[in-house]
Amino acid sequence: MKRRKVPKYKVGDTVVITMYGTVGKVTDVKWLDGKFVYEVNKSDGLFVESGLQLLSEFEGTLVEQEQIDIEYQFFFGDLVQVSGYGSDLFKVVGFRTEIWRYKEDAWEDVIYELSRVSDGEWLEAGEEEITLVADAESADTFIQKLGLLYLVNNEEKQVTVSQKQNMVRKAELEAIERKKEKRQLIDHLLDIFNDYKILYQMFQDQEYYQVMRVILRKLKSVVNDDGKSHV
Repeated sequence: MKRRKVPKYKVGDTVVITMYGTVGKVTDVKWLDGKFVYEVNKSDGLFVESGLQLLSEFEGTLVEQEQIDIEYQFFFGDLVQVSGYGSDLFKVVGFRTEIWRYKEDAWEDVIYELSRVSDGEWLEAGEEEITLVADAESADTFIQKLGLLYLVNNEEKQVTVSQKQNMVRKAELEAIERKKEKRQLIDHLLDIFNDYKILYQMFQDQEYYQVMRVILRKLKSVVNDDGKSHV
């Protein structure tokens, strides 16, 4: 009976893939179609013996393989703002790295793919253009709070002086029956005001300051109405 030959290389040998001039370690040896084939660096491809050579015996030119470590500042679901888009909020839906190599220069660009919260518009931006507002875990809660703030702000802009007066009178009439609801509303508005105060301190955006003023006026109106209800 004919004995099967012994493989030329064994697991752990440092070899050169002669086709590419790259170096690696043998991580598996297989018997396939009557010949030995070799896995190098746990890659998907297999190499025949003629395509490999021990590093100690190799006399050609080696190709240096570059190891690139990319540190991402933002991740899927993070809530961010983008330079040039005011107070618009975006969610990170993807990211990629573009690697640039020239004879005398080299750099990597991280590009983030974003979706605007208000209308789903897609946008690409670099790290230097993006500011984190809330991480993925707290993004949805943050957006819910902002939704109420935008609603209050929009209503404040749209109603006339006469409508405001009617709203105040209506609130006064309902004050006795809605003490509990008012207290809850005050607590909620205070939470929102504090959130916007943090945003204003972080970004110095006048839109946040204007919303803070709207909330303060709303709070004063609610508190005054509540005081009258005890008379």
